[in-house]
Amino acid sequence: MKPAIWLALAVSLCAAPSDQTIAKAMREMIDAKEIPGAVTLVATRDRITHLRAIGHAGPNGAKPMRKDSIFWIASMTKPITGTAILMLQDEGKLNVNDPVSKYIPEMAGLKAPSGQPADLTLKHLMTHSSGLPEATTDESRAARKLADLIPAYLSKPMQFEPGSKWQYCQSGINTLGRIVEVVSGMPFEEFLAVRLFRPLGMKDTTFYPSARQLPRLVTPAWKEKDGTVKEAVISLLNGKPASDANRYPAANGGLFSTASDYAQFARMILNGGTLKGKRYLKAESVELMTTVQSGNLTTGFTPGNGWGLTWCVVREPQGVSAMLSPGTHGHGGAYGTQAWIDPKKGVALILMVQRANFGNSDASPVRLAFQQAAMAE
Repeated sequence: MKPAIWLALAVSLCAAPSDQTIAKAMREMIDAKEIPGAVTLVATRDRITHLRAIGHAGPNGAKPMRKDSIFWIASMTKPITGTAILMLQDEGKLNVNDPVSKYIPEMAGLKAPSGQPADLTLKHLMTHSSGLPEATTDESRAARKLADLIPAYLSKPMQFEPGSKWQYCQSGINTLGRIVEVVSGMPFEEFLAVRLFRPLGMKDTTFYPSARQLPRLVTPAWKEKDGTVKEAVISLLNGKPASDANRYPAANGGLFSTASDYAQFARMILNGGTLKGKRYLKAESVELMTTVQSGNLTTGFTPGNGWGLTWCVVREPQGVSAMLSPGTHGHGGAYGTQAWIDPKKGVALILMVQRANFGNSDASPVRLAFQQAAMAE
């Protein structure tokens, strides 16, 4: 047998136990009615080593889950927004230590609760330490562009002194998206498509899935207390089709994607800003984003974490992160999607599920089961 064939056989044999372990773990989650189905993916710096679809793409069992099923990834959008900011910093067009008012002059008048000027910086926005107030549901629904949100943020008092605490902040990330537009001269969705998604081959990653993509969109599930599972809606859409572009491109959580698409982005970060010979970010920018920038503030939705620039960073692995290395970075989404990059072990773990009422999607039993199975060998 030729050496190349021996190598391929060895790789497949090595991958098989991991595939089986992950599939078994996900089947147990489906049987427990935690989820109707999932797509799981494990990638290294140079390839995808595991990709599997299991179960159904919705609670009614009408269609099987596919490897290219499309999910609302919600807050997994945030690290992509952070990446856009750092790309512009690499080009010398902004700096994360700049005042926000340099790009959005209306914010120069913001006052902290002390009565002093807020002096917000991009870094405050990126680390969820700004104290910026949120838009109401009605204000968010009325907005058609990211610029439409800025008056809503300015109409309310600041929540705390900038830099004094960590508080998960949607307004801060949407403001970053608006800054990308101001600095680049491009609509936010166009900047991401031209600068990231198309070059990376992320053909199914978009704020507005097309009519051609809609049949692959996963229907969210809702688990009742008695264990029954019913259909839920994607809260982002306010009852409208996902293809309806009459809404702003939510930098905080508006993207739809597939496991394979997000793996392209994750592998680029895992490779220090490059993929397939093309550089998207300087290595030092990736390091800046994915190391703790929040000081000693208590951050995150699970214990042991700090915050980078739009990334959660594992400081002390424990609980749901126990199998990950210190320095692992990633982000979850409201409906249970997860992506975590462990640079010490050289892997990216991507979980695509769609359930609307996890008590804490970052600490879900599905995430724990997937990561334990993926890192068991």
